[in-house]
Amino acid sequence: MQSLDKQKIDRVIDANCNRAKEGLRVCEDVCRFVLDDEKISSKFKELRHKLKDFIESFGGKDLIKARDIESDVGKATKFKEFERKDIVDIFFANIQRVKESMRVLEEFAKLYNQKDATLFKNMRYELYAIEKEVSLLLIS
Repeated sequence: MQSLDKQKIDRVIDANCNRAKEGLRVCEDVCRFVLDDEKISSKFKELRHKLKDFIESFGGKDLIKARDIESDVGKATKFKEFERKDIVDIFFANIQRVKESMRVLEEFAKLYNQKDATLFKNMRYELYAIEKEVSLLLIS
C-alpha cells in the first residue's frame, strides 16, 4: 500500500472512529440519564471501550496525523443536523450515525485484516439488537 493511500485510509478510519465514539456516548447518556437503564448504558460503554482498544492497537497517533480538518470537503454542518424534536430523535440520529460508521470501519478494515473487519461487523449487529431494545423503551 502506498503512503498516500495509507494516509487517506487512516483519515477515513479516524473520522469514523470519532463519529462512532461520539454517537455511542450520546446513546449511552440517553440510556443512563433518561432511561436510568444501567444494563443498556453498560452495553454502549462496552462498545466504546472496544472501539478505544481498536484505536490504540491500530496506532491512534497515526490516525490523528492523518486528520485533515482544513481540507475536509464535507465539514460544513447541514441545517438538518441542528433539528431535533425530542430525546427519541436524539437517540435515533446518533444510533444511526454509529451504525453507519461501523459499516465504514468494517469495509476499510478489510484492507488490513479480517479480524478487525469482523470486530466491526459484530459491533454493528450488536448495535442493531441494542437499538431494538432501546426502541421498545423509548417508544412505549
